[in-house]
Amino acid sequence: MMIRMTWSDLEKAFNRAILLSLSKKKILLAFPILVLCGILIVFCRAVAFETSDWIAMSLVFLPILLSSGILMALGVLLVRIHVHEVKHLTLSFRRLIAGSLDLIVGTSYLSVPPILVYLFLWILLGLFFLLKEIPHIGDFFGVVFSFAPFLLIFGSLLLCIFNLGLLFFVAPAAALQPLKRVSLAKRVLEVLRLHLFTGLVLFFVAIIPICFLVGVLILAALLTNVSFLIAERSLSIGLEWFFIMLPFCALLTPAVIFFFNFAAESYQILHSKTTQR
Repeated sequence: MMIRMTWSDLEKAFNRAILLSLSKKKILLAFPILVLCGILIVFCRAVAFETSDWIAMSLVFLPILLSSGILMALGVLLVRIHVHEVKHLTLSFRRLIAGSLDLIVGTSYLSVPPILVYLFLWILLGLFFLLKEIPHIGDFFGVVFSFAPFLLIFGSLLLCIFNLGLLFFVAPAAALQPLKRVSLAKRVLEVLRLHLFTGLVLFFVAIIPICFLVGVLILAALLTNVSFLIAERSLSIGLEWFFIMLPFCALLTPAVIFFFNFAAESYQILHSKTTQR
């Protein structure tokens, strides 16, 4: 039986996810976590300011992949809060965190394989940087094998997108069903196998606010960097980026909450349709 998701189902899920994105409890939970991820990214970018191109490249993607593990834990908590809010139930922070520790630890392993794959790609990229530095013939190798770094960097970008997909599909599955690693992976893969197109549509709807806000905020940060920032050392630059990062995270918080709210709504839609087969 094909999955039938009506426009009214999508509209209802979207509206409810938007309205519950401004929940004070969720904002108080999400903002410090985003600041923690922001500190990790700012630190890596400040360290990369005066390093080689190869090290700098690793410090672009590595904090993003590390932050995915932190955001997975946040997603599990936000999904559980969202479900209670939809059902008009109350849940204290202490009970929420205490009851979710097993889920957080159990899903943390999912962030490890992408990091290991990225480290492998980074090491391969380093080999091409070494070839480029060979005296006399390094420039020749750099031109002929330029496609390889392109493919390796492209693979790193795909890993980041893959991690974003993990956050969308796995966080609600882990939060709303009994946690068993094999059954969790099986449930997610089964839903995607049966309803891949619908799942992708819901995923792209969820990331629209994040993509829009991140694009505008990065543009504002770049313009600020060009017109106002004057630091020339890595420590000063890191401090400037840190103070820019705080309002950046504050403005991004509702979009991140919406992402996980809509992930919970989407999981309910896909799961209910799957059980009706």
